[in-house]
Amino acid sequence: MDKRFLLAGIVASVLLIVFGFLVHGVIMTSDYEKVRSLFRPEAEAMANMPIMLLAHVIMGFAFAWIYKQGVADASWLGQGIRFGVAVALLVTVPWYLIYYSVQPFPALTVGKQLILDSISLILVAIAVAFIYKKPATAEAARSEAAG
Repeated sequence: MDKRFLLAGIVASVLLIVFGFLVHGVIMTSDYEKVRSLFRPEAEAMANMPIMLLAHVIMGFAFAWIYKQGVADASWLGQGIRFGVAVALLVTVPWYLIYYSVQPFPALTVGKQLILDSISLILVAIAVAFIYKKPATAEAARSEAAG
């Protein structure tokens, strides 16, 4: 395991936890209160917090690992955005559409989940892409400064 992968995995894990808290623990709170019966009681949910943290760490390192496999000689920012969109379309969008089909979540709540979690994944992907970007050579840095 190289240092860049370790850093990318840690950063992705932390950002996924932070964005997950902001989206689902702050922004979506009032939406979730309307369908409280679909969730575990708060004490039970908090008792399961180590499982939630473990899931985010697994997701963060898997995220970094998959990105590492496909990194190319292209714009790191473009790659990050494309990767974030791909992950959102592979996981987030179908996941919430499937949940919507089997659980009585309001369509507006699902729409917010789709949008906010997709934005979160794109931001995490940009951070991972930044970590994996190729260091600028001295010659490229000079030409950019002169340009």
